[in-house]
Amino acid sequence: MTIYLDAVWLLNFFLDMMLLMLTQALARDSTGKIRIVFGAFIASLLVPLSIFYPDSFFTSVAGKLIYSIVIIVCTFQFRSIYQLTKLLLLFYFTTFAIGGGLIATHFLLQNPVGLSSSGILTFNSGYGDPISWVFIVIGFPLVWLFTKTRMDKHAVEKIRYDQLCPVAIKIKNKIYSTTGYIDSGNQLTDPLTKKPVIICDEHFLKQWFTSDEWELLELSHESLDFEKLPKGWEKRIHIIPFQGVEGNRTFMMAIKPDNLEIALGDQKIVTSKILIGIQFAELTKDQSYHCLLHPQIIKLATVHSA
Repeated sequence: MTIYLDAVWLLNFFLDMMLLMLTQALARDSTGKIRIVFGAFIASLLVPLSIFYPDSFFTSVAGKLIYSIVIIVCTFQFRSIYQLTKLLLLFYFTTFAIGGGLIATHFLLQNPVGLSSSGILTFNSGYGDPISWVFIVIGFPLVWLFTKTRMDKHAVEKIRYDQLCPVAIKIKNKIYSTTGYIDSGNQLTDPLTKKPVIICDEHFLKQWFTSDEWELLELSHESLDFEKLPKGWEKRIHIIPFQGVEGNRTFMMAIKPDNLEIALGDQKIVTSKILIGIQFAELTKDQSYHCLLHPQIIKLATVHSA
């Protein structure tokens, strides 16, 4: 059988380069593109080495492990044992993830792309089975993109859920609980009282209002006619001017609560020096939280043991 070494070598070079790029992305490393290309070249050298020297030390398990370390050092440089181990494990993780994704996709599509009984697709040449090549060339980037997207999303969600905490709000002697999100980007404060403003959505806040009261509150917000505020809420409603993301100035309705309790680990934070901004919509599509907390609350509130 004729083996076209240049074609196999080129394919492995691009595959190795994409694996190293994915490793770099997951590790959040600042390595330049030139070193990625250089590392991919070093990694691809294993192809002619395996073909011309099939019984060499580098074709063994220990040899491949040492060669992987060489690839990582050539690509990312050596900074510490911890960093080397982390990158090496990520490199193997991406390799197994991509390889497993390709195998899973192959078994999923095995019947639809199987060889016909007439043998019309059994053509073979030095480049190998044409179906396999097309499958790898198309499938590898797709699985690579899927893996990177999922890992990036997982990292974002992990950060988000690390900032989630139970929240209990008391208004008019009624207490309801929900999940709050500590939003470091929320710096909204009332310019008059200097109180920090948290934001709760209508899904959570409606529990304190009747349907008629909530309709009056929405109408008052839309028309800025504060005479339409529901009875019994006039003294609790505040109007807060703020600047939106696009730079336009607008107003937000806020409620003065009796107090707010936040559970952070083994501590309970209690404060009444806040205002609750009303979001006349949902904060999240997945309903994972209904309250955006102000980071300044942690500094101003009283801390109790849980």
